[in-house]
Amino acid sequence: MRRGRLLVVGGGQSGLAAARAGRERGWEPVVLEAGPEPVGSWPRYYDSLRLFSPRRFSTFPGFPFPGPPDGYPSRDEVTEYLRGYAAWLEVDIRTNARVLDIAAEGEGFAVELADASSITGDAVVAATGSFANPYLPKIPGNEKFVGEILHVADYRAPGAFANQRVLVVGAGNSAIQIAYELAQVSQVSLVVRDRIRFASQQIGGRDLHWWLTRSRFDRLPPRVLNRIIKRNLVLDAGAFRAALATGALDQQPMFRSFTSDGVTWASGRKEKMGLLRVWLSPGFMPPTRRHPSLWPRTRPVSVSRDDAGDACGDSGPRSSTRSLTAAPPSWPTPSDRARSSATD
Repeated sequence: MRRGRLLVVGGGQSGLAAARAGRERGWEPVVLEAGPEPVGSWPRYYDSLRLFSPRRFSTFPGFPFPGPPDGYPSRDEVTEYLRGYAAWLEVDIRTNARVLDIAAEGEGFAVELADASSITGDAVVAATGSFANPYLPKIPGNEKFVGEILHVADYRAPGAFANQRVLVVGAGNSAIQIAYELAQVSQVSLVVRDRIRFASQQIGGRDLHWWLTRSRFDRLPPRVLNRIIKRNLVLDAGAFRAALATGALDQQPMFRSFTSDGVTWASGRKEKMGLLRVWLSPGFMPPTRRHPSLWPRTRPVSVSRDDAGDACGDSGPRSSTRSLTAAPPSWPTPSDRARSSATD
């Protein structure tokens, strides 16, 4: 049964999964991708990034991830995998199609694109992820600070920061990975507001994802998972905890404010740091907030089931009722169903 046109905003992993789920339920999916190819933000992530999940747990149904099944794919491998999956999927994918606005029109939606064209659809899935919308918090004194304040989204590689003083603010996976990497070439302090909550990547010789799948923990509804896992967990094979324990990676509580050439720590001590680079890793803002008039109609969906079926609900968005859904910006693996990331 044909249901109408399903507009999917974003051509990363969530968008591609939503397009497949929509097609399997009778929709005509059209993927609108702002970039030159349907690979999400993966080419723009930092060079050393690897998935936390092994290849066997990082595949789309029917399209295996090349390489050793228990290995952890690199950023470039994921990019290539998404490129191949998009071609294999054979749905209507329109690249360089940046969405500027979404407006209700009749029983559906009108989507305005950056090239001044528009397209209408019966339902919309917002699957843009949040990487393009980094959140930079206001910290007292930042207006007089003469150093450089950067977001983790701007980081690529450690070479440019050799022998510099660097603060990395954050207690999540990206902050700790980048701080650990920079500590090999720079004088780094990892600055946190709360304790870091680690989870072992390997338990009993098996990856954490194996245990999540075996125990069916990964099948718990999101509302239950959110009650069990209240904070983001940092997956660690042991290197991060060892670096913090030995002092190879310095950890400090969040500073009180910036000075013109340094920071004032929580104790009141002022530290002058010369050339200081500060990397902020506090997260990203939901992209659907760009259209606040539509947000009350938005309902969250999962694109991570084995058949990617929940991207459009059990039976898809109903064409008789206007439907704007928001796909989570997570890689479709068991642990990411518990906590999504900005990787899309």
